[in-house]
Amino acid sequence: MTPLQRLAGTLADVVTRTGVFAPAVLFVATFIEYVFPPFPGDLLVVLGAWYAVHGQLSWPATFASVTAGAIAGAWIDHRVGVALGRRLGKRASRSWLTEARLARFEASYRRWGGLLLVANRFMPGLRAFVFVAAGASGIGIRKVLLLGGISAALWNAALLAAGAFLAHNVDELVALVDQYTRVALAGAAVVTAAAIWLRRRRAVRGAAEER
Repeated sequence: MTPLQRLAGTLADVVTRTGVFAPAVLFVATFIEYVFPPFPGDLLVVLGAWYAVHGQLSWPATFASVTAGAIAGAWIDHRVGVALGRRLGKRASRSWLTEARLARFEASYRRWGGLLLVANRFMPGLRAFVFVAAGASGIGIRKVLLLGGISAALWNAALLAAGAFLAHNVDELVALVDQYTRVALAGAAVVTAAAIWLRRRRAVRGAAEER
């Protein structure tokens, strides 16, 4: 038995033992995952989706609890980002993060932030930073919670659909989501590397043109 399967078994036991309070457990797990990304909240949500699809939990209650947990966690992350943005703004002139660099970051994130917020739930391990960056760049809380809520709803609907139509048992569903997570992380790494390379290339080209 792999570590992931053992963890899945432990979390499954938690969900089954809590009975009618299981949706509350799922809410807390989703919330904690947004605030503390290493927490395996996704795995607990996957198990909740499986039990909801197969009648052991109310699927409307499961869907509502994990979506609400995501929105609550996103709100906390956004507040952290707002506080961080203010602190960075005060220190901009005294550190490597100049006012010009901070302004470029804010402009760039306001341009692409909406897309990242909609996609955040499909970005394992990165979603908390998406909301922190949104707060730091000055994106309004209403927009953040709206787009973050849409993303969470789409992800949770996808999990419920996977549990209903793709997986034959809970272990297969966990393995399926684990495979997706690995692919998503690899894809994020490639995109990040490409973005850094393009940025450096543009910087070199700009310096050459100034000469």
